[in-house]
Amino acid sequence: MNNPLKILRSLDKNLSHPIKLLIYGKAAIALGFPTPPGDAGTTMDVDAILPMSELDAILQDEKFWDALDKTNRELESDGLYMTHLFQEDQVILSSNWSENTVPIELGLNHIQLRRPAVIDLVLTKMMRGNDPKDLEDVRFLIATGKIKPNELRQAFETAILPDVWEIREAFMEAQTSVMDIASELVGD
Repeated sequence: MNNPLKILRSLDKNLSHPIKLLIYGKAAIALGFPTPPGDAGTTMDVDAILPMSELDAILQDEKFWDALDKTNRELESDGLYMTHLFQEDQVILSSNWSENTVPIELGLNHIQLRRPAVIDLVLTKMMRGNDPKDLEDVRFLIATGKIKPNELRQAFETAILPDVWEIREAFMEAQTSVMDIASELVGD
């Protein structure tokens, strides 16, 4: 089974009210594209972005947090979890990222699921620098989105970076590798 789907179905079952959930990372690749790489569904977690405009409501939604805790307990024996929920200012994103999210239809009852646009998913994958697994994901994203080097350059220049030195350094480090991938796959 697709692990991210299993996690989200469990969370959906434990919820009693509608929520909006914006996923990124490997789970977004596994669920948000028609033909993801074969290993995408093997990720053991689902990562989500909490938009600042919705942060207070999410933080005060005790039923959501209870459902999330119950889900993590239910899936613990399988090694599956959903614990990485990041505020949007803790992730590298474009300045207009929230206007370009993409719906993911999974037939869930309570969860309205979305993912960032492809270029924003590339930016998030640059948070760990030249991590080989992240660069494999970047290769898939660039090929799928047909993202050109000039689009990446513009995204790099306007990206909003967390105020964390290690993330900023990793982002700078990854730029050359990401540009090389785009040049190889899409050209100028």
